[in-house]
Amino acid sequence: MNALIRSRIRTIPDFPKPGILFRDLTPLLADGQAFAATIDALARLADDFHLIAGIEARGFVFGAALAQKLGRGLLLLRKAGKLPGVTIGFDYGLEYGRDRLEVHRDDLPRGARILLVDDVLATGGTAEAAVRLLEAAGGEVTRALFVVELGDLGGGARLGVPYQSLVTF
Repeated sequence: MNALIRSRIRTIPDFPKPGILFRDLTPLLADGQAFAATIDALARLADDFHLIAGIEARGFVFGAALAQKLGRGLLLLRKAGKLPGVTIGFDYGLEYGRDRLEVHRDDLPRGARILLVDDVLATGGTAEAAVRLLEAAGGEVTRALFVVELGDLGGGARLGVPYQSLVTF
């Protein structure tokens, strides 16, 4: 099954800058069978949790489909200023500057067990920020799931929670 998923991930050299191999998941999303296989594979890895948290933006796509399949709610982890209402946020550093993730304060019950979902695990900075944000908001991140992991970048070591990926490059 993961061979099907891998076969639908396109590698684009020198994007967004020279020397980068960009892993493009849009062909995977455009193939109904491969997309369904991806959600089924993620569902098999899910453990005991209350809510799914998806990281903006492609984490929303995979997180929403997984939440629907498993009958669970979905938390949206958004960039700063994108959510109306009262939010809690976490600032973090990137290789090119700083960023911020936010979640609605009222959407996360204290003590909720959270399954974090995103498309790609690279350096781990954004995923680590997501874990810290959810914990600061009173949740417990039990596991993180990714469609793709760029293994040579070592992002998993930053998370502090168990994680799994369907495909590793």
